[in-house]
Amino acid sequence: MTVTAASVKVPSVRPVVLIVDDEPDLLELVSLTLSRMNLDTRTAPDVTTARRLLKNEQFDLCLTDMRLPDGDGLDLVAWIQENRATLPVAVITAHGNVESAVRALKLGAFDFVSKPLDLGVLRKLVGSAIRLSDRAEIDSATANIRGPRLIGGSPAMEQLREMIGRVARSQAPVHIYGESGTGKELVARLVHESGSRREGPFIAVNCGAIPTELMESELFGHKRGSFTGAVADKRGLVQSAEGGTLFLDEVADLPLHMQVKLLRVVQEKTVRPVGESREETVDVRILSATHKNLADLVADGRFREDLFYRINVIELRVPSLRERNSDIPELSDTILGRLGKRMNIDAPQIGEDAYRLLRDYPFPGNVRELENILERALTLCTDGLITPEHIKLRAAARPAGDITTPVPTLATEDTGSAALGTQLEDIERDAIVKALEKTRYNKTAAAKLLGMSFRALRYRIKKLGIE
Repeated sequence: MTVTAASVKVPSVRPVVLIVDDEPDLLELVSLTLSRMNLDTRTAPDVTTARRLLKNEQFDLCLTDMRLPDGDGLDLVAWIQENRATLPVAVITAHGNVESAVRALKLGAFDFVSKPLDLGVLRKLVGSAIRLSDRAEIDSATANIRGPRLIGGSPAMEQLREMIGRVARSQAPVHIYGESGTGKELVARLVHESGSRREGPFIAVNCGAIPTELMESELFGHKRGSFTGAVADKRGLVQSAEGGTLFLDEVADLPLHMQVKLLRVVQEKTVRPVGESREETVDVRILSATHKNLADLVADGRFREDLFYRINVIELRVPSLRERNSDIPELSDTILGRLGKRMNIDAPQIGEDAYRLLRDYPFPGNVRELENILERALTLCTDGLITPEHIKLRAAARPAGDITTPVPTLATEDTGSAALGTQLEDIERDAIVKALEKTRYNKTAAAKLLGMSFRALRYRIKKLGIE
């Protein structure tokens, strides 16, 4: 009998999960649940046995209890991070013991699940971890970055890429901080697209742009008839991120009563729509960002300390542009290429003198300011070469985020012949635009920052043609 290659069935290798717990009933329950997911399991009653198995065998996931006869689950998490760094490990915590879960996440745990076990939550956790283990790119810390790339080869950007690759392997909440205009949302998207949730949705929410009275309904949804105007059930943004990532931009702008509700989403992984009597389980990863100092807000009583520690399990700092000015040429070429494609023209070149101006400028507005400067230069440039006379820079830089004192805006060209009124209008226009960008185009807040009335700001906007 001739056996062809096509007739030979190669047995598929099923993923193997190591379960570490000293309770026989729980071991049996988890093993049965995972076997129905087409997974093989091995069990260990203590830390010593778990370490021996991990040294001698290959696993795709380790699921460990926190309290074990000869040690702590945290000890095992730390050991795995040191000796089996590519192996996802999740912890089983006692109900309400969120502090232990947060410590485990800080040590590098993939995720946690609380007792009594919700088998639906457990299956989702294990599924995400197995998808992470199946990836071929996990051979290096930075190889698993997917999606749009961060531009620049400076040491600060290389360090950021490495951190993104590391945190993408976890389900822990991540807080991204940095000055306005540095690209915090791009970093959040890269964390999402580089992790096991990349097939799920990425829902970005600007916490400062939602009216306070609508915030609970927008985030958590509502039931029909729960308030005037609720003519149908509405799914909230948190539920819309099911199986994916919820990115809370400008999280510092959340009012205190919403911070309490968000805390429950992070701790218990449950949400209650407005008008609903029961909570529903949600499976989302929380990423947050702000340009403000959350620790200072906590000290001032404007941000809850418990929420701060829950969303700040892992910190990612996005460097300012002045910390990586060696990336300006590459950034400029990329931005001009994108602008040229949008305007259906060939991207101009930047002269060496113009590059020198850009490299020496501190960029308080970071990459966003660089984009604005280059877009203006592209408009002024007519012969395919951007020169210093096309580069409009602020004569003096002020601390990032400080927009209360306007700084003169001067061209690098000779402005001796320019009318004084035109220069003053440029100063005023740039200060107003900066205030509007800072407040996400909330004119009331921008007027307050600028020290003028709303009516006066509206008049100046119209007079200067900003809208």
